[in-house]
Amino acid sequence: MGSSAIDISRELSDAVGPLNFDSPVDVVYNPLVHARRAHEAYLERYARSGVDAFLLGMNPGPWGMVQTGVPFGEVQLTRDFLGIEEPVDKPAIEHPKRPVLGFECARREVSGRRVWSWAKERFGTPDAFFDRFFVWNHCPLAFLEDSGRNRTPDKLPASEREQLMDVCDQALARMVELIAPKMVIGVGAFAFKRARLVFGDDGPELGTILHPSPASPAANRGWAPQAEKQLRSLGIDLS
Repeated sequence: MGSSAIDISRELSDAVGPLNFDSPVDVVYNPLVHARRAHEAYLERYARSGVDAFLLGMNPGPWGMVQTGVPFGEVQLTRDFLGIEEPVDKPAIEHPKRPVLGFECARREVSGRRVWSWAKERFGTPDAFFDRFFVWNHCPLAFLEDSGRNRTPDKLPASEREQLMDVCDQALARMVELIAPKMVIGVGAFAFKRARLVFGDDGPELGTILHPSPASPAANRGWAPQAEKQLRSLGIDLS
């Protein structure tokens, strides 16, 4: 299972590699390249078929997956809860305000802390969580403006976005076919929209939950209880 997921990941990385992105994007990070060892350790260890839910995020955050190669990969929890800590290479082009420090990065990503803290508190062990869930980002790239500001894929010009979305959609379809979840759940509106476009009415059941971003006032009022309520309303048993 893990090796097949790695094949999909590598082919996705190769497909997005030649794509070009103009200003205001200044630097593009692909953690499937510079954090490949950690990313593939995640897939090898935790990609399992027949899970209850495939949790789909949008793209890497500069303090999370960009550093660790793991979706929502806040450094401390990736290391201490998921048990993943691999050498991370320097990208060919690095943004001075958003350096890639790998597992030496001291800044904590809020979204990742919320997701993996919830998984730890609710399920206790990674194996108990991944027997039920798989977590994957739709797009593997992070886009940084000159100021260091994170530019999300939905903010790209249509000509750039459409090419990118096409290859990411194809990889999503393949990964979902491999994992064979009962349901695909978009973490936030963007991911849900992509899942709906890819699968329509012919694929797995679809749902959505609140994104854990600190930019979301709702998430800042307590993401985990709200996400759990939404998961239960979708029929996910959290016992």
